[in-house]
Amino acid sequence: MIQPSRLFDCIPYQLEKFSDLNMLSSKVNGVWKSWRTKDVEKMVNRLSAGLLEMGIGLQDGTDEGCDKIGIISNNRPEWIITDLAVQQTGAVLVPIYPTTNPLELKFILNDAAVKIMFVSSADLKAKVELIAPEVPSLKKIYSFDEIDHTPLWTEIADLATEDSLRKIEEIKSKIPDSHLATLIYTSGTTGTPKGVMLTHSNIFHNAMYAKESFPFPDDPHFKVLSFLPLNHIYEKCVSYIYLFSGNNIYYAESLETIGDNLRELKPDCFTSVPRLLEKVFEKIMTAGRDLKGIKKKLFFWAIGLAERFDNNKSGGFWYDLQLSLANKIIFNKWRDALGGNIKFILSGGAACQEKLLRIFNAARIPTYEGYGPTENSPVIAVNRRTPGGNIFGTVGPVLNGVNLRLEKDGEICVNGKSMMKGYYKRPDLTNETIIDGWLHTGDIGEMVHGNFLKITDRKKELFKTSGGKYVAPQVLENKLKEDPLIEQVLVTGANQKFVGALIVPSFTSLKHWMELKEIPFTTPDEAISNRQVLEKYQRVIEDKNQFFNHVEQIKKFELLPKEWGIETGEMTPKMSLKRKVILEKYHAEIEKIYN
Repeated sequence: MIQPSRLFDCIPYQLEKFSDLNMLSSKVNGVWKSWRTKDVEKMVNRLSAGLLEMGIGLQDGTDEGCDKIGIISNNRPEWIITDLAVQQTGAVLVPIYPTTNPLELKFILNDAAVKIMFVSSADLKAKVELIAPEVPSLKKIYSFDEIDHTPLWTEIADLATEDSLRKIEEIKSKIPDSHLATLIYTSGTTGTPKGVMLTHSNIFHNAMYAKESFPFPDDPHFKVLSFLPLNHIYEKCVSYIYLFSGNNIYYAESLETIGDNLRELKPDCFTSVPRLLEKVFEKIMTAGRDLKGIKKKLFFWAIGLAERFDNNKSGGFWYDLQLSLANKIIFNKWRDALGGNIKFILSGGAACQEKLLRIFNAARIPTYEGYGPTENSPVIAVNRRTPGGNIFGTVGPVLNGVNLRLEKDGEICVNGKSMMKGYYKRPDLTNETIIDGWLHTGDIGEMVHGNFLKITDRKKELFKTSGGKYVAPQVLENKLKEDPLIEQVLVTGANQKFVGALIVPSFTSLKHWMELKEIPFTTPDEAISNRQVLEKYQRVIEDKNQFFNHVEQIKKFELLPKEWGIETGEMTPKMSLKRKVILEKYHAEIEKIYN
């Protein structure tokens, strides 16, 4: 019986334990096409052997001596197949966000000395070609899709010979689990991207710890939808949980088609980031506000019930009866919109609003929040599916197998088998982050309800007012975003006399409110200058301020006319705010707050 320890062991493990499954599926020309485990095994081995024929692999046994292969692509079976094939040669995959800007792309490819790039489309190929002349290590670009004058990825597999296929089996057998599996570059929110070195052991153990702790089911009929970028360690690690659990992975066509794909496939689960859940909820609320008469009253009655939901304590007979009724007549439509078969949703990558978690769980859409940085492969803690294992507002108990301690200032530190090897070619940064064997995450937290971890802020995001008082902006921001009129918010106040905020309104909700008040809505710019609108936002701020002490309360704010996004540079690819960028970009608006 196989004892897996490397990521590519998932193929023989799956064949032995679950037989030949529909392993990976995606839409090709409008029709779902599945790769069975045997098909994947054959293609992975041929691609590995083809790479070997090209001279790709482990060169001198060092991290820098391993050949680096880049991939910049949407989620699809070819992504995982390439990942597994590169691993089997002893080379290292360097995954890159499709939204990475050319300057960062050039830095990453040069820093890792990438030799071959895999791309999925003509526009991504063009992005790589733009900076290719400045990347001397880059020899060739291969495509998953057919593109003019571009070799297909299958041409590498066609180079395989009986001899190279035999050699790959020899190489595979000698790759230790301590070998580097991937280099994942951080998004560079505060400067130059850093290459996080993760070994097979790091990711494998994190996946197994999470599988056991959560737990994930061993089920060849379990269907999952994948749409978060595979180049982020969150989705990559979860993908290996699925593969070692025999689950069927379906890749969404795009972020725009997630709703259609959910209804079509009726999956059992998916992973998400809070920003996407917020978008889903905003659409639900917009539809609710458009209802009339008794339907509208029932909708908001159900929302009111859900906001009070506590999964660990009964609300009493009358509350439970009402909630059961709300689930039959209101929330059943929500579940149907997600395919009607969701067993759980996992949320990570950023803090999720507690209000949102209450509402989704009340609607029988089990949603669990977890937490962890890339440097820990990534999961440190996650709320559990077991009774009493999920407390809203926390990221759950620490994973089995992960050791945690809190520094005097509350910084979360961990160690264990999933802790990164270090930052690529940056021993200085590694020594600043791993101290005496403990990974310093830079996140501030506390233990609540016994063994549940609660994240309170980022250490670097805490700021002092000019009066010397510390303020944790993330807590304030999450509370403000609970109001339907607020889409995005960034709290300011470092070295200032008081706390302020930049606010992006939810213009859908604002327009609806203005219609109710018979205030004409023309453009976002005019709306945020309207006196009655400003007064309304002042009342929203005052309502939320009561949850915080005097020095934390927001005294002034500025409304902004445009949503922050990845393309415009204010958000990371995992949809977290780039604080430094926003503070610089909206310097004039911040000056208005304090002048």
